[in-house]
Amino acid sequence: MKALVVVDYQVDFVNGALGFEGAEKLEDIILGKITKCRADGGQVIFTLDTHGEDYLSTSEGKKLPVVHCIDGTEGHALYGKVREAVTDSDIVIKKPAFGSMELGDYLMRGGFDEVELCGLVTDICVISNAMIAKAALPEARITVDGSACGTASAEAHRRALDSMRGVQIEVL
Repeated sequence: MKALVVVDYQVDFVNGALGFEGAEKLEDIILGKITKCRADGGQVIFTLDTHGEDYLSTSEGKKLPVVHCIDGTEGHALYGKVREAVTDSDIVIKKPAFGSMELGDYLMRGGFDEVELCGLVTDICVISNAMIAKAALPEARITVDGSACGTASAEAHRRALDSMRGVQIEVL
């Protein structure tokens, strides 16, 4: 069975505190992937970068002092039509760090033979969760669609995709 992991396609990463030009253009691509995954009988999983009011005192907050994705705020919510696409059969994982061990555990228990990742941002949370998926399911097909994820820097996007290829994650 296939899992589609939509990584952190949240307001703060699209047009909020850490938003960047072009992130909004991924919306229709991601919606298409969600629709196809469901039609093919797959499992859709959403991750949400999730922080508390104490963000600036955390390890991440000290290195990236931009308050974002505070649980319960508009910036924490999924962006646009992707927010409206969530159903009761989907899995939503709030993660306090770049990568999610909860996601890895869920993938290991789920019997998935394929995991595709898309979302934001390529060189931080997408790569972190792709590596976790690969470690959790070393024999599964792990893919990342380069046209369905992004970051503010084209060079950082390219480097992240190259790094994923290096550990046998298939870049579409």
